Amino acid sequence: MGMGQISLLAILALALLPSLGNLIGIALAEWRKPPDWLVGGAMHAAAGIATAVAAVELIPRSQERVETWILALALIGGAICSAGIAKATRLLRARLKSSASRATTWGAYAAVGVDLFTDGLITGGGGAVATSLGVLLAVSQVVGNLPGGFAIAANFRSADIPRVHRWSALALYPFLPVLGALAGYAVLADAGEVLTGSVLALFAGLLLTATIEDIVPEADQPQAPRRVSSTAFALGFAALLLTSAYLGE
Repeated sequence: MGMGQISLLAILALALLPSLGNLIGIALAEWRKPPDWLVGGAMHAAAGIATAVAAVELIPRSQERVETWILALALIGGAICSAGIAKATRLLRARLKSSASRATTWGAYAAVGVDLFTDGLITGGGGAVATSLGVLLAVSQVVGNLPGGFAIAANFRSADIPRVHRWSALALYPFLPVLGALAGYAVLADAGEVLTGSVLALFAGLLLTATIEDIVPEADQPQAPRRVSSTAFALGFAALLLTSAYLGE
C-alpha cells in the first residue's frame, strides 16, 4: 500500500476537517433550521460513511497485519471504549449542570467535544499508518459532525445564552480534534504491525458501535421518510467506497 505516512504537520491540518463539519452545522443553526427530512437524511448518510470506513478501510488493513483472533478482540475492545465514552459524556452532563434549564445544553456541549477529540484521535492514528487513510478518515467526519454542530448551537440559542458566550464556547471545538490527532499519531507513528493492526481494529469497533448505538437512533428521531433515510445511508456508504477506491493506494 504505497502512499506512505503523512507528516505530523499535515495530520494536524487534516484534523481541522472534523471541526469544519461542526462549524457548518453551527452556521446553519445561527441562520435557519433545515427541514427534518434533511437532518435525518444527512445523519443516515453519516452513518453509512462511518460503517464504510470500518468495513472498507480499517478492518481490511487490520487483517493484513494481525491474526483474526487479535482483530476480533480489538473490535470488542473498541466497542467497550465506545461504551466508556458514552458513559463519560453522561457523567459530564451530570457534572456540568448549571441550572435545570441549561443542563442538557452544557451536557450536549461536552458530548460533542468528546466526539471531536475522538475523531481527531482516529484521524491521527490512521494518518500515521498511511496518507490516504488519514485523508479518508478526516473527510468522512465532515458530514458526520454537521448535525452535532447544528444541534449544540440550536440548544445554546434555545437556552438564551448570549451570542458572545456561545461563540466563545464553540471556538474551543477546533482545538479538540487537533489534540486528539496528536495523541493518535504519537501512538501509531513507526509502530509495529501487531500494534498498528490492533489499534485499527479497535478504531473500527469504536466506529461501528458508536454508529449503531448513537448515530442511527439520533438519525431516526427526525423521522425522515424511509426512501430518504435508506437512500442516504446507501449513498454515504457508496461515496466512501468510491473515494477509497479512487483515492486508493
